[in-house]
Amino acid sequence: MKKAKNYLAKKEMVEKNKLYDIDESIELVKKMASAKFDETVEMHIRLGVDSRHADQQVRGAIVLPNGTGKVVRVLVFAKGEKANDAQAAGADFVGAEDMVEKIQKQNWLDFDAVIATPDMMGLVGRLGRILGPRGLMPNPKTGTVTMEVGKAVKEAKAGKIEYRLDKTNIIHCPIGKASFTKEALIENANALLEAIKKAKPAAAKGQYFKSVALASTMSPGVKINVAKL
Repeated sequence: MKKAKNYLAKKEMVEKNKLYDIDESIELVKKMASAKFDETVEMHIRLGVDSRHADQQVRGAIVLPNGTGKVVRVLVFAKGEKANDAQAAGADFVGAEDMVEKIQKQNWLDFDAVIATPDMMGLVGRLGRILGPRGLMPNPKTGTVTMEVGKAVKEAKAGKIEYRLDKTNIIHCPIGKASFTKEALIENANALLEAIKKAKPAAAKGQYFKSVALASTMSPGVKINVAKL
C-alpha cells in the first residue's frame, strides 16, 4: 500500500496533459526519485516508423557524454593479440570456447556487454538463443563486432548504450542516474536524441518523434514537448 501511495503522490506532481521542456522534465523526475537506491533515469521515445519493415529499422549505439552511472562488466570473445588488447583495455572477462561452455553449461550471465572479433562470431553464434533475447548479442552496427576490441571495451566502460526499436516502435534507453546533475542528464538526453535523429531512415514519412517521455525507476513518466526537439 505504501508503494502505491508513494506512486500516486508522485503522479500528482506531474501536470496532466502538460508537455514539458527537457530541462523541466529532468528537474521533475529528479525530484520524484526518492527511493533508497540511486534510481536510473530512462528515456522512452516513440518513433513514426514501422519496425516490421527492414528499411525503417532504427538501431545504433552512442557513448553518452556523462556515462550511465552504471559499472559495466564486459565480456570479450577474442584470441591471441586481440585477447591481450581486451585485457589491457580493462575487459572483465576474455576468452573463446571456454566462455561459450561456461554460459551454456553453467547458465553464467554475470556481464553487461559482449564484444567479439569477427573471427569469433561463428563461435558466439551458438549463444544466439541466450544472448539475443537479452540484447547482448554482438553486432557490427553497434560496434560490438570489431577488430578494435580495446577501443570497444573502453567505450562500453565509459557509458556506451545501444538503442533499438521494440515491436511497438519505441526505444527505451537509460540516460544516467537520478544523482546526476540536471546539466549532465540534459546533455546525455540531447546526445541520445541527436543520435536517433541522425539515424532516421530514408523510408520514414511524416512526424519522426511521435512522443518522448522521461521516468526514473520508481516514478511515473513525464511527457516532453516533441515540437521543440
